[in-house]
Amino acid sequence: LSGVVRSVKETLSSQFVENCKGVVQRLTLQEHKMVWNRTTHLWNDYEKIIHQRTNTTPFDLVPPEEGTAVTVRVMKPLDAAELSLETVYEKFHPSVQSFTDVIGHYISGERPKGIQETEQMLRVGTALTGVGELVLDNATIKLQPPKQGMPYYLSSGDFDSLLQKQESNVRFWKILTVIFGFATCAILFFILRKQYRHHRERRHLKQMQDEFRQAQERLMREMNAEGGETLKNACVICLSNTKSCVFLECGHVCSCHECYRALPEPKKCPICRQGISRVVPLYNS
Repeated sequence: LSGVVRSVKETLSSQFVENCKGVVQRLTLQEHKMVWNRTTHLWNDYEKIIHQRTNTTPFDLVPPEEGTAVTVRVMKPLDAAELSLETVYEKFHPSVQSFTDVIGHYISGERPKGIQETEQMLRVGTALTGVGELVLDNATIKLQPPKQGMPYYLSSGDFDSLLQKQESNVRFWKILTVIFGFATCAILFFILRKQYRHHRERRHLKQMQDEFRQAQERLMREMNAEGGETLKNACVICLSNTKSCVFLECGHVCSCHECYRALPEPKKCPICRQGISRVVPLYNS
């Protein structure tokens, strides 16, 4: 509902502005100072409310047309999620510093700028739009915060602008949620993809090791069955040719030249899995 603010009892008078009457008064003292950031090595602005006092008096919302007897009592205005207060007085009091104070502030890392004094009021006669719960208490109609925990608004704008503002906030949070959702899905996809590749490489390596062990066992059985001796200088990959390569920088001698050329890129030592930077031929005399 919309209406004009009218005081029920005595109105509140401004402490700084003459003939300024209201039903809600908020006095604020805010400290402004510069704080040295040791990480960025810069002076950053810092604001802190050192004192705040809010005074209220009962008030009604009445229709702007004269002669209408319907009034609505506004309950708990300070509980409103949006309470439109007009700044009627604002003054900044700069701090006076001596030379020794300046040196001390640079040493401590805090440099005060001053105190800002502000007075805000909900003035009598202000057009106000209230969104809340209407109840009938005896002969008095009251506007109060909803019991279901829904928001409570007392705005100086009309209902359409208030609704548009809330819809824009909802739209912003929806867009932010979608962006974070896509970012989370992308991160999970890359993590799972990396884990899958790592698992596939480990499975392939285990399969190659099993095949190599089986081939070694089969060769040993064949050689033992034929009564021969174990070929100590055989290539560990094909188990038939003679070792003819020295892998650097690991220094392993374990492969023939044909099997070295057949290794996949990037070439790694079959024994220690270290990268092969160069190969030196091995000559047996």
